[in-house]
Amino acid sequence: MEQTHWWATLFLVLDVVIGFGFTYRIIMRRLAVGVSLAWIVVVLIFPWFGAIIYLLFGELRLGEQRAIQVKRLEEPRERWLGAIMARAITAPKFDSHCSDDVFRISKSMFGMPALPGNSLELLDGADTIFESLVRDINAAKHTIHIEFYIWSNGGRADDIAEVLLLAAKRGVRCRVLLDNVGSRPFLSSPMAKRLRDGGIELISALQVGLVRAFFVRFDLRLHRKVVVIDGKVGYTGSFNLVDPRFFKQSAGVGEWVDAMVRVQGPVVEALAVSFLSDWVVESHESVAALAEETVKLDLPNVGHAPVQVLPSGPTSAAQAIEQVVIQCLYAARDNIMITTPYFVPDETLIAALVTAAHRGVDITLILPKKVDSKLTGLAGQAFIGDLLEAGIHVALFDGGLLHTKSITIDHELSLFGSLNLDPRSFHLNFEITLAIYDAEFTARLRSLQEEYITKSTRASLSDWQSRTRLRKFADNTARLLGPLL
Repeated sequence: MEQTHWWATLFLVLDVVIGFGFTYRIIMRRLAVGVSLAWIVVVLIFPWFGAIIYLLFGELRLGEQRAIQVKRLEEPRERWLGAIMARAITAPKFDSHCSDDVFRISKSMFGMPALPGNSLELLDGADTIFESLVRDINAAKHTIHIEFYIWSNGGRADDIAEVLLLAAKRGVRCRVLLDNVGSRPFLSSPMAKRLRDGGIELISALQVGLVRAFFVRFDLRLHRKVVVIDGKVGYTGSFNLVDPRFFKQSAGVGEWVDAMVRVQGPVVEALAVSFLSDWVVESHESVAALAEETVKLDLPNVGHAPVQVLPSGPTSAAQAIEQVVIQCLYAARDNIMITTPYFVPDETLIAALVTAAHRGVDITLILPKKVDSKLTGLAGQAFIGDLLEAGIHVALFDGGLLHTKSITIDHELSLFGSLNLDPRSFHLNFEITLAIYDAEFTARLRSLQEEYITKSTRASLSDWQSRTRLRKFADNTARLLGPLL
């Protein structure tokens, strides 16, 4: 009996020491207040288990080797930035304060100037995207660089593999970089072996493992979607290399609905550098490839749109992309329209949206009616009442899982890329976003957003308030966990 009492006392003392020790560590990290409080609750309420969860998910541990590789890229990246400054818009004259404010904070946070003279084509839907990719890959002469979170076998996604194999036979250098978690089934599939055997350089990013999880945070993911062909044509957006007719059909959310932008002009060089930076980190290839394949491009102007490439992630300035989004909301004077599949805002984002609405800005948020993550869906639903009460329109898309990530501001400025409006995209994932200062492209993107609205149901405040008590409790509980999602 005394032996049992001794072990129970030791267990209790260790639990208190661990709980307060981790609480001290969380406080000293000076995270956002909501994030800190959520982690403290987890650590203190769940003995031992909470500390293990915090070790796995609570800190941005990139790993020693990755940190070394990222450090190696600093000097060549600074050299490249210096080389393009002469061709960039260092002090553009915009027609409005909105574009000017967003440009300045984007340049300050990312060091990236706006590159002028670009042509942009908005591609809506999987078939249109696949057709354009196949056409450009078939025309490639020198290099094809592909970077995606998910590549899933089946349907038209297999067409990309086939044209890549043909390109490799022509002598085109093909590099493919896929996230280790998002593309795990594909990476171990016969198709991946065919690609490697066919001369295509295929590697995975941010590898995970049971032991590795205690040294490198395994839920930091490469969420970017980038294609660069011959250094002259680029793609980015929300689309993964999946055929929506085959992908996740058992999830009960319908087909995924995406959009991409095809770009030509000087900004393609910035997309190429973003890809090669990721490639060098994961492949340990010589950094010389960064300069050899990008700095010498000096692409000619083929349009008139100024564009900034904003590659965000754990290695960029803290909260950089979130601050750009917040600035967009505060700078808006007329209208804001947003599409995002996952909406889990923090207090800062909610405040910016509500404040803009109270200033008279017409705001519409378009969300999918169903998402493939129950907890994320519940957390997002918990905020809809706050938005509706402020006069913000919320449209729930009925035509599948709306996966397009876009923001249009005042008919003159767009943010478009892979970024969701949730803590994971803001702080954990490696994302890529285009800031596009062009009224013509923004009008096309706005038309697509309005098309989504025609396939949506408007959320009403009365329906939201009439939820069952159990549903309200589930939503509010998920809201508390929002900072950790």
